Amino acid sequence: MNTGINVRRTRIKVCGFTREADLDGALALGVDAVGFVLYPPSPRAVSIARAAELARRVPPFVCRVGLFVNEAPEVVEQAVREAGLDLLQFHGDESPEYCERFGRPWIKAVRVRPETDLLECARLYRGARGLLLDAWSEAWGGSGKRFDWTLIPADLGLPLILSGGLDPDNVADAVANIRPMAVDVSSGVESGKGIKDVARVAAFISGVEHGEARSAG
Repeated sequence: MNTGINVRRTRIKVCGFTREADLDGALALGVDAVGFVLYPPSPRAVSIARAAELARRVPPFVCRVGLFVNEAPEVVEQAVREAGLDLLQFHGDESPEYCERFGRPWIKAVRVRPETDLLECARLYRGARGLLLDAWSEAWGGSGKRFDWTLIPADLGLPLILSGGLDPDNVADAVANIRPMAVDVSSGVESGKGIKDVARVAAFISGVEHGEARSAG
């Protein structure tokens, strides 16, 4: 019997918020998760105090995510405590033991290139709530570029969070063809670095929905 309930909806995370208005607009559109970049070299970086200010605007049942790169444990602990982070996102070369130590659910970002063994990554980081796949870049913290999706194994062994160069124009193809558990976008919905364009966020969400409709046949 068709109950009309969508039991598999692609979750949407928008990352790199720096301004209240952008955050409020994305929350009003119904995003599932919002990310705060706690990596000082990033153009979208915010301080722990600023992340805490923004995080207090996030309503219940929306996930507050902190992005870190090879950070000192005490800094992560302070961010968890002061910003009330629900999920930790590690983009450096953190070990599984490091990722586990903070008492919070976590995901591990992997920068993908042809020689990347994604099955081994999933095995190594099996305690993660998911693997976030991004394009290879020499720089840490996200590239804003798309990678070759054919490199993704059919059965990764962990929930797949697709990132890297997603935008309103290509996210429907990503959802329809890859069927990730979630998609993660930052630069693809911006008018400038760290400045979200709420109209592009809305278009991105619409693209996800179109991709789901295509995959459902």
